[in-house]
Amino acid sequence: MSIRFIHTADLHLDAPLRAIALRDPDLARQVGVASRTAFSRIVDLCIDEAVAFLLIAGDLWDGAFSSTKTPRFLKQELMRLQGAGIRCFIIRGNHDALARQTGELELPDNTHLFGGRPSTVEMEVHGQPIAIHGLSFRDPHAQESPLPRYPAPKPGAFNIGMMHTSLNGSPGHDDYAPCSLADLEAHGYDYWALGHIHRRAEHLGRATIVMPGIPQGRDIGEAGPASVTLVSVAEDHAVTVEQRSVACLRFERIMMDCTGVTEWAELLSSLEHAIRASGQATRSEDHLVIRPVLHGITPLAWRMTRDIDRLTEEARTFAATVGLWIDKLELQVAKGGDAVGEAGIHLPAELVQTVLTELPRDPALAAALQTAAQELLRDLPADLRDLLGQNEAELAGHCQDLLADGAPLILDALTLDGTD
Repeated sequence: MSIRFIHTADLHLDAPLRAIALRDPDLARQVGVASRTAFSRIVDLCIDEAVAFLLIAGDLWDGAFSSTKTPRFLKQELMRLQGAGIRCFIIRGNHDALARQTGELELPDNTHLFGGRPSTVEMEVHGQPIAIHGLSFRDPHAQESPLPRYPAPKPGAFNIGMMHTSLNGSPGHDDYAPCSLADLEAHGYDYWALGHIHRRAEHLGRATIVMPGIPQGRDIGEAGPASVTLVSVAEDHAVTVEQRSVACLRFERIMMDCTGVTEWAELLSSLEHAIRASGQATRSEDHLVIRPVLHGITPLAWRMTRDIDRLTEEARTFAATVGLWIDKLELQVAKGGDAVGEAGIHLPAELVQTVLTELPRDPALAAALQTAAQELLRDLPADLRDLLGQNEAELAGHCQDLLADGAPLILDALTLDGTD
């Protein structure tokens, strides 16, 4: 008889949603409970599929927490598993390292939390011996591979290793407990239950190595499908893996080509059509959050940039009629032609050169912009003050980018012929 279990990671329960909260508080509330909903659905899936156990490979939490509500929610869900006779095994990752946790409740008897030293839990499922090896990290940073510390595989058992790792590195993720697929295979385990990287990946070789990805995306940077892994192990230790969706909300970018669009009414009509088409697409999640990306060459580029707030409200109105959310609008549009040459037709070449090349590099202007930015940041809530970086160098870099992006808009405003 086959053994089945669920493997997940990176739930990031109650992760803060600062950027979304600034743009749309209602959407922030929806996303804020999505991770809990996903975990409840994971428990439902475990019960419906009658699995033997659940593996959570790190970052169950997003960090330290002060309220007892989240731990209480977790314990209630784990007790639902216990009532169904399903065990749960958890390791800590970088976001929920042992050193960062406070205010937790006692885990129920069916749940095993691996400690800061590698250890092994042995058990039998349907007469087959299972050995689960795990290690929780004590600190948020781990620059060396923990693999040499993992125990040797138990002879005759189906050996599972749980590890939170960046493998050989991944864009958007810090290097964390790095190791290679080849090294994992060579260790001799049958299945590696990994966590940390939020994109799903499978390696089906001598060992089955799975990075399940985040089960519930939190913003547009985690767009696309999300899932957990249902694993079946035959009597000969052959492994079959299936993706199962538990997300209640999905983020997607939709591309809209504005090339050749010359009238504002035409632009709005195209935007409405693109949003309605997204709403009609088949999806398994309860809610879809989209970010329309408007790109191409259009004489409306300057007005679109100037009136991005009005355009966003138009998009949100269209989205509401088909039950969608708008994250924000992203503009990748241009008027076409060479900016310097086009502006030079209407403006003195010396002025064009000053605006495009000298102003962005002017130290006094850069200093004034940084001062204004610092004053703006001081007026924001404390948890939003990292929007332009966490130190002076990052703030200066963001301000420099803003100057470079804004210079062509100044020329567009100066050459505006009144038709826009």
